[in-house]
Amino acid sequence: MKIRVKKHNADGTVRLESGGEIKEVLINEDFTNPKNETISLCFKGQNSSGIIDLTPREIEMIYSSLRTKKHLIKGFKVMKFERD
Repeated sequence: MKIRVKKHNADGTVRLESGGEIKEVLINEDFTNPKNETISLCFKGQNSSGIIDLTPREIEMIYSSLRTKKHLIKGFKVMKFERD
């Protein structure tokens, strides 16, 4: 996974680029307020790590954009690891 971010500060615009592997995907449900649900992508790279939080609406937007392109995906592999 590759991340590119533009950040504005007093000196102007700074562009940051980082990357890593997605280690975990968390679905955070709030039973008392279902509109506050988030999907968290946890990633870790050699020099960086972080969490990207997405709302269900943002996931739907990504899915609808990819739905027309799914013929380009040749296959995928699900990997499961046991924790020590």
